[in-house]
Amino acid sequence: MQATQGIGKPAKERGVSGRTFRAAAWLGWQIESNWADPLIFFIYSVIKPLSGAAILVVMYSVITNGAFDDPMFAYIYLGNAFYIYVAAVLTGVSWTVIDDREIYRMLKYIYIAPVHVPVYLLGRGFAKFAFGSLAVFITIAAGVYFLNVPLDLSLVNWPLFAVSLTLGIVMLAMMGLVLGSVMLLIVNNANFMGEAVAGALYLFSGAVFPLSILPGWLQPVGYIIPISYWLELLRRSVIGQVAESFPTFSQFSDIQLLAILAGLTALFTVLGFVVFRYCDHQAREKGYLDRYSNF
Repeated sequence: MQATQGIGKPAKERGVSGRTFRAAAWLGWQIESNWADPLIFFIYSVIKPLSGAAILVVMYSVITNGAFDDPMFAYIYLGNAFYIYVAAVLTGVSWTVIDDREIYRMLKYIYIAPVHVPVYLLGRGFAKFAFGSLAVFITIAAGVYFLNVPLDLSLVNWPLFAVSLTLGIVMLAMMGLVLGSVMLLIVNNANFMGEAVAGALYLFSGAVFPLSILPGWLQPVGYIIPISYWLELLRRSVIGQVAESFPTFSQFSDIQLLAILAGLTALFTVLGFVVFRYCDHQAREKGYLDRYSNF
């Protein structure tokens, strides 16, 4: 017990957080990529995002009789592509708790190591971000070359894209930290939570359709979810007027959307560490760090 008392406190040694993040990111990369030889893993990395996008394309084609030149298709396709980051980062950070406690049964050893645990969780999620970035690139490239998604790199608002993407990834990582913290206190069937949350956000964040399509009593849910503003900014930065022509956030300027996203990112950053501190304390007191469930 004595060895673990200082782990939850801010690291006093200079650079410990940086070393923790790098080591965790390297570990996450090894876990994600070492199950197959490089060629098979590359083929899998290409096929997986394309198969996911193909489902959406087939559904859209059936409903609209193949109206791929409609601006709505670009709106839907890019929203679906960027949403890959939500499943990768949010679920990647939170899944680390299940991975280390249930599968590898190493969480208790992580706690007695000289690491900053929240940073460790974020570092493990970084590997998911890297693989997610590859999937996003492949999905968008396929849309541009085979489905006529109107993406012109010379017209992309790169500063807006960079700032929006960075804020969004930080926000998703902090949302993942909140979810992972809660998972510390759930010792039965916690493995479903990440996918359940990502699935719910997919429906209410406007990823594949404007929020105005939702019933009026459900639309406020979409305006509460920060991912909605993030996806809108990414669409505007990439396809400009096509995204701005949809009514969901037409009353907001780019600066206003950025301000909202920045505020929500700051909120979740504070919330992430506060919730982790509370859940971490409760998990230690209840002995959940080395308890194995019926996973």
